[in-house]
Amino acid sequence: MAQERLSAAFFDLDRTLISGSSLYTFGRAAWKNDMVTTGQLLSDLRSAIAFRFSGSTDDSATGVRDRVLDAIRGATVEELSSLGDTVIPKLVDDVRREAQGFLELHREAGRDTFMVTASPIEIVEPLADELEMTGAIATVAEIVDGKYTGELSEPFCYGPGKAQAIGKLAAERGYDLALSYGYSDSVSDLPMLELVGHPVAVNPDRELERIARARGWPIVEFSRTAKRVIGTTTAAVGAAGLAVGTYFLGRRQGRAA
Repeated sequence: MAQERLSAAFFDLDRTLISGSSLYTFGRAAWKNDMVTTGQLLSDLRSAIAFRFSGSTDDSATGVRDRVLDAIRGATVEELSSLGDTVIPKLVDDVRREAQGFLELHREAGRDTFMVTASPIEIVEPLADELEMTGAIATVAEIVDGKYTGELSEPFCYGPGKAQAIGKLAAERGYDLALSYGYSDSVSDLPMLELVGHPVAVNPDRELERIARARGWPIVEFSRTAKRVIGTTTAAVGAAGLAVGTYFLGRRQGRAA
């Protein structure tokens, strides 16, 4: 009897689903609520500007992670969750229309979709819900007696940590990673892209573009801002990913004997 082979599509958040840095948007909301200093916010702004034009680096990502963990130390779960009322609408507005098109194509193909990011799970899960995604894989901070300790409760969801979390999820849900898809802009996500059978480089940084070309991976260009493509969604999605979209729509959930 034929057995259904499940697959999923995993999307990086920053510079892939959205055009900028979710951690900076989170940091700005935290600053307005006196959770971070002006100096910390300016440091994150510099990181966000560098990230927007050059992509992520291990040093910048871990630096922002440490500042976020330090900022929320002692905060209650309710305080952090309340930031979502400010952060989520801004992030939804920043979602690239081409990315929304790809999400819809995967849903039509019967494939689950997940957001995979180093950003805090408290912000990412509601965002994934807003985008009608299956779920989110993100950074989880330790909570003791209803307050954040400033430490991680799970591995940092960055680089190899993303691949580890995806592998765990696939084992739990029965996803065949050889049939699954991964989307990212950064070489830091190479472990995630190598884990799936269908990696796609989105507006890749220089090193990821080099690797993608050498390995024959699809490379797509999403518009750099969400607003610029509001009136040209169909054309933009077609130009950016017609070949990729046609390919994975033609490969709906597989079946194995």
